[in-house]
Amino acid sequence: MATNTTSKRTPGTAATPDEAAPENRPDPLTKTTPATVGPALRAGEEPAVVTLSQHLRIDGTDYTPGDVVHVSNDYARRLRDNGYVRRT
Repeated sequence: MATNTTSKRTPGTAATPDEAAPENRPDPLTKTTPATVGPALRAGEEPAVVTLSQHLRIDGTDYTPGDVVHVSNDYARRLRDNGYVRRT
């Protein structure tokens, strides 16, 4: 007697995460805020976008010259004062 090893899906279950229900998928039109590196933002503060001019390690991640990062406004000022941000 042979056993059947094929699996049957019941209605409403997804075989893979790609087949998840539409209500569980992120909306592609929703604007998401990029991750902020370095010190946390203050309540209600918008992140500053800076382009690095030198190699810099922030929170254990290496960033190379030309990388664009989102940081708090105070941290952006400190990076500019120390020459880590490209002047445009």
